[in-house]
Order: sequence, then C-alpha cells, then structure tokens
Amino acid sequence: MTTPVLTPARILRSEWHKLWTVRSTWITLTAATVLTIGVGIAIGASYEQDRGEVSGVDPVQFLLFGTQFSQIILAVVAVLFIAGEYGTGMVRSTMVAVPRRLPVLWSKAGVVAAVVFTATLATFLVTFTAGQLFLDGTDKELSLTDPGVLGTLIGSAAGLTSLALIGLGLGALLRSVPGGITAFIGGVTVLPEVLRMFPYDVMDSAAKYFPGRAAEGLMTLHDSSDYAATGPALLALALWTTAILGAAGLLLKRRDV
Repeated sequence: MTTPVLTPARILRSEWHKLWTVRSTWITLTAATVLTIGVGIAIGASYEQDRGEVSGVDPVQFLLFGTQFSQIILAVVAVLFIAGEYGTGMVRSTMVAVPRRLPVLWSKAGVVAAVVFTATLATFLVTFTAGQLFLDGTDKELSLTDPGVLGTLIGSAAGLTSLALIGLGLGALLRSVPGGITAFIGGVTVLPEVLRMFPYDVMDSAAKYFPGRAAEGLMTLHDSSDYAATGPALLALALWTTAILGAAGLLLKRRDV
C-alpha cells in the first residue's frame, strides 16, 4: 500500500476543511457580512446633505463604516483558526502530521487570506451599490465606474485581509484565543487612537502607519491628511503582517507544542 505523500496542496486542503467544518466560521463570516451591509444601507438611507458633521467624510469610507466592527469579527475568525487548536489540543495531531510545522502556518495564512479577501470584496461591492441607491443627487453620489472607486474597494478588502492575517499571527504567537483577541483589539484598534491623543505631531504621524489606521486609510477615495497615502499604507500593512507572521513562524519552530 502506497504511503500518501505530504505536499503543500494537501496541507492547504486540510486547513481549508478545518476552517469550513467549524460552525463558528459560518456564523462569524455571516455576522461580519450582514453588519457591514446593514450599516452601509442604514447610513445611506439616513444621510442628509446639510448635516455638517458627516458632509466632509470620504464618500466611500462613509458607506463602509460597518467595517469598524466587522474587522474585529474577521480577526476573531483568524485567531480561532489557529489558537483554537491549542485550546482543544488538536494542534498536537496537526504537528505530528506536518512535523516541519511552518507549512501549517503558511497554509492557514493562505486560507484566511483567500476567504477574507473574497468575502470582504463581495461584501463591499454589495454595500456600496446598495448604499448608493439612497444617495442619488447628493454630494456623496458615486458609481463603481467612477475613477478610483473600484480600486478603493479592492484596497479596502486588502486592508481587512491584512488585519485578519495579523490576527492569525497574534493567535499563533500567544496560543490563546482570549489573548489573541485582546492583543488585536488593544494593538490594532485602541493603541493608534491613544497615540493620536498626545499633542505631538510625531505621535499622530506614527499612528497613521499602525495597522488599523493604515487599513482605514485605504477606504478613502481621496487623499486625506488624517491618513497615510495608499502606497505607504499598503507597505506599512505588508510590513506589519510579515513581521508578525514571521515572528509567529520563528516561535512555532522553536517552541514545544
């Protein structure tokens, strides 16, 4: 009888089945999708052009406000995907099956990236299209064919995908679901806002390149002094993601399961 050969494709397929056979994956992805679309439609339907407090908000970011919440939900999916195995003890079987260990992390990252990017891009397209139904004749009226709109939606999906991968890396580093979620919320969403509270320009400038702020900046159609430009924001997210996943891979190789 031929012994099955361990290949990257088989490891990837194994991790794919792990993600989709867990009920929490379906629940959390559905919640993130419904929340983003629901908030976008509600904001579009209630918009009044003469309300000064929102008239200056970027027109694409305006409809994607629900991502403030869904990005945390998607990070929870990623943290659960890897840290959950430590909680149940399943990680021992995983590492026995794949003794080199690193292919497991890269396969999980590939699965998370593919699922989150596809799901968020589809969600953003629906959210933008549905929200725009209520914005005809206003200063926030746009079309998918307008210059930069589709690219902004794609960039937004890439930003949330990077945040999910950071969540995966934190889950691998801490090997704890509560720890990974807490680190994500504290480091990605809270810390940049704390830095912006200090009365120093350098603090405000640094905060623009933290993952949460960089991803938020990718949701803007027009350049803003509140955010980093698209290129630097993408680079910052890529560096953060690479650094955290790289550190997770290094510790995965060195630590006992």
